[in-house]
Amino acid sequence: MTAITSPRRSILIINPNTTKAMTDALKPLVDKLGFHQTHFEYFTAPAGVSSINNEHDAAISAEECLPALKKQLDQYTGFLVCCYSQHPLVPQLRSEFASAGLSGNAVTGIFEASVATCLQSIDIDTRFGIVSTGLQWSDILTAAVEDLLGCRASSRYAGTETTGLNADELHSTPKAEVDRRMKEATKKLLGRGARAVCLGCAGMAGMEEVVRETCVETLGKDEGKRAKIVDGVVSGVVYLEGALRAGL
Repeated sequence: MTAITSPRRSILIINPNTTKAMTDALKPLVDKLGFHQTHFEYFTAPAGVSSINNEHDAAISAEECLPALKKQLDQYTGFLVCCYSQHPLVPQLRSEFASAGLSGNAVTGIFEASVATCLQSIDIDTRFGIVSTGLQWSDILTAAVEDLLGCRASSRYAGTETTGLNADELHSTPKAEVDRRMKEATKKLLGRGARAVCLGCAGMAGMEEVVRETCVETLGKDEGKRAKIVDGVVSGVVYLEGALRAGL
């Protein structure tokens, strides 16, 4: 009998809020990518907040998650933080790896990964935007994009539009109402020239279809089908897979 060897790459998908249903919704996205030589496991915050609705919530979630994650640093080669923000767990985990003297590990958040994917998948004169959840995220994510790009105004960023629903409300609100709000936010971005749309919440997993439908309705069939719709979880897993294979 041939011995079964453990895969060299192992990635922990981190949901830093306490809602396990959100964690479970990420699994089909990851499975669909077909990275069968990489082992994936999932982590849900043991305590903290059920929905990360602002930077204060993000800080609380990091405080609750980090102690448990520190015990698992040597068990995984990649960590993906599934909160669409400049979540403090990303730099904290990198710092913990450095302090522990561990190398060959990669960490990213879905926000950073999705913006990078957008910039690499559109022409230099094309704009991208973000559809997010609660109204407060418009200013928070605009500041985060500016920090990430290193400039206070970029012609490539069409802004962030929100549904007005918090992450946990995306799945408790009737689908017809969620779809209506997603369409309204997407149309505003397209009207400002965005031709790539980031799904600005891990809880938006599986909502690409309504965004694509809006692109086709607004831009016409051909241009609407060419518009990019970027899921942060998919972008993050793809980045980590590539980084780990390349030894970055």
